[in-house]
Amino acid sequence: MNFEPKLDRRKMLLSLALTASAGITFARQPRNKVDYLGSRKLERLIPTQIGDWRFATTSGLVVPPEDPLSDALYSQLLTRVYSDGINPDMMLLIAQSSAQTGLLQVHRPEFCYPAGGFQLSPIIQRQALIGGERTLTMNQLTASNPGRVERILYWTRVGNAMPISWAQQRLAIAVDNLKGRIPDAVLVRVSTVDADGPSAFTRLADFVEAMISGIQTADRRILVSDV
Repeated sequence: MNFEPKLDRRKMLLSLALTASAGITFARQPRNKVDYLGSRKLERLIPTQIGDWRFATTSGLVVPPEDPLSDALYSQLLTRVYSDGINPDMMLLIAQSSAQTGLLQVHRPEFCYPAGGFQLSPIIQRQALIGGERTLTMNQLTASNPGRVERILYWTRVGNAMPISWAQQRLAIAVDNLKGRIPDAVLVRVSTVDADGPSAFTRLADFVEAMISGIQTADRRILVSDV
């Protein structure tokens, strides 16, 4: 006697539902990679003279420890020290992560500096005028240890968004992913070792304004969004 197995209708419907869900998830995965820097190099993009400051060296900056994770996060990392021969040096760090993964992270100073033994002040926002007509909102903080007091301004760009906080950064990535995009990301940090906080932050803001002005207009969106 032959018995044909009965078809479990509920299992079949569940299987079809799971298959459809998997197909929808796959279809909604972000695939459009956005990379404003492309094949260009940060070394050529950023001027060696910014206002009265001239490129002096690449050493002396607080940087993330080298490890496979850091290598995966950053496609390009630029570190420079600029000097005007009078005031404390200006230190510039630009970390760029191209659109190669949907899990973008940017190494923010509030994580980097404590790993180097620094104590951080509360973070506040500061604005600088760039391009003569628009303002750039940056994070301002001080990192200190027994032998060094470093004043810091920094910002991040994720796709065409300018998130201020870590939460805003993650939200910017999620919004782009929902639109089918994998955004690139850039962190720009300028700092100086100076005990005079008000004077240091004013000079840092002036340095940022001069740097943005010194970059060709079409290339500025690599550092700041065009909205």
